[in-house]
Amino acid sequence: MSLAVDIPKARAPRRKPYLLAALGLVVLVAITVGLSRLRPAAPTVDRASVWLDTVKRGPLVRQVKGSGTLVPESIRWLTADTAGRVERIHVRPGATVIAGTLLMELSNPDVQLQALEAERQLASAEGEFLELREVLQTQRLSQQAAVAALTAEVADTARRAQANTALFEKSFVGDLETKQVNEKAEESRQRLELERQRLDVMSQSLRQRLASQQEQVERLKAVARFRRQQVESMKVLAGENGVLQELPLELGQWVTPGVLLAKVVKPEKLKAELRIAETQARDILPGLKALVDTRNGVVEGTVARVAPAASQGTVQVEIALPDVLPKGARPDLTVEGTVEIERLDNVLSVGRPAGAQPDSTLALFRLLPEGDEAVRIPVKLGRGSVNAVEVVQGLAEGDQVVLSDMTAWDAVERVRLR
Repeated sequence: MSLAVDIPKARAPRRKPYLLAALGLVVLVAITVGLSRLRPAAPTVDRASVWLDTVKRGPLVRQVKGSGTLVPESIRWLTADTAGRVERIHVRPGATVIAGTLLMELSNPDVQLQALEAERQLASAEGEFLELREVLQTQRLSQQAAVAALTAEVADTARRAQANTALFEKSFVGDLETKQVNEKAEESRQRLELERQRLDVMSQSLRQRLASQQEQVERLKAVARFRRQQVESMKVLAGENGVLQELPLELGQWVTPGVLLAKVVKPEKLKAELRIAETQARDILPGLKALVDTRNGVVEGTVARVAPAASQGTVQVEIALPDVLPKGARPDLTVEGTVEIERLDNVLSVGRPAGAQPDSTLALFRLLPEGDEAVRIPVKLGRGSVNAVEVVQGLAEGDQVVLSDMTAWDAVERVRLR
């Protein structure tokens, strides 16, 4: 019996799967390399959400803008000269007043007592002055009388001496008697000279003592006058014609020296005080033309004064306005003003981009000719105005740029507008 034995047949090797895998790997690498070389897609920005402007060539008016208020040209501040209590208020803010209008009355018994004491001291000093003048004049008159008596005595002794000398020459009198008469005459003459010197000293002393006492009287007069003025100042007068704008006090309120009592203004003559950013105020000079919007109309004015120092990031600029203003213009009214600095001819300009500063370089997105993409480019800016700025380098006439704030796209070089 014979057994059948199966002999396995040899199989050909299967290479097709390996070839496919290798081919797929090659294709994957090619795709990866191709994708790596592709430019990333530009982010999309809504065209309606950005502000576009076109670079143009022509005149450019340089202006700076600021807000402020209307203030009177003439303001009279009434302050307290002395402490006191408000007893009466006769006029309220808004009333038309004249120089002698009584606005309010203050009271302070201490001030009135001080005035009375000053008057008493003045009267006492004037009495002492009169008494001293009387005493000194009496003394001077007595001395003048003594000088007059001695003058007569000197004249008499001189005549006696002259007569004795003549008699002595004729031997009618002796030598001793003649000498005695001559010595008496010399003594009288010397006494007269001394009394005259005493009179001069007395007269000089009298003038000095009276002058000193008179100065004391004048000082007390000044004190009394000051005290009277303090009493009178408790009746607060307007001081000039105008309108009472402020009176920030109530009955019974105690005020101290220097406290504001009232404010009187002349509303018919106003000026504008604008606050201009310190970075824009460097070219403002007195005499420049300005336009002020009073909300009821635009008036033309002139820069009258520029503050020498900045305050809280702004510079105060005063604008002189015409006498006739639009109806409704009044003190403390909020206004906006524009100052014209200069006019430039034939320059490239564009609307002022967000955050742009004059004489600086800024990155802006410029639209491509297709109009649906914008690329970032550096732009050098020149002189600036309120709503426009000069283009020095980076843009050409007719270019369109995005002026809106694009800080959200700082990481990309191009954006797509839709």
